[in-house]
Amino acid sequence: MNAEPLTAEVVIPLSPGVSRAKSAGPSTIGTPTIEKEARTEEALDLPWHVVVHNDPVNLMSYVTMVFQRVFGYPRDKAEKHMLEVHQKGRSILWSGMRERAELYVQQLHGYLLLATIEKVS
Repeated sequence: MNAEPLTAEVVIPLSPGVSRAKSAGPSTIGTPTIEKEARTEEALDLPWHVVVHNDPVNLMSYVTMVFQRVFGYPRDKAEKHMLEVHQKGRSILWSGMRERAELYVQQLHGYLLLATIEKVS
């Protein structure tokens, strides 16, 4: 067994056929700068709208069923919003805190409906 200390060397080619050994010591790269997104409480607390947009793919009965499941709307209210989407191209289904609005949009996307959130102005 050999008792010589182990040292790491990295061979860096200088040009074809010529190379130079370099010690594989600690990196001299500085620590990365981490920037934090600054959200104000005001921006989070403003009401947000959940908007569903019209699409030519889904049946009206399917859209009504989705509104009932996601928002817990009774059939007549869900049909009213479905007709508004069909006739006007969009309908505001819910208003409130941003986090809840994002959850509703995610759920609507899960049912393959086109939905967005908008800041109330």
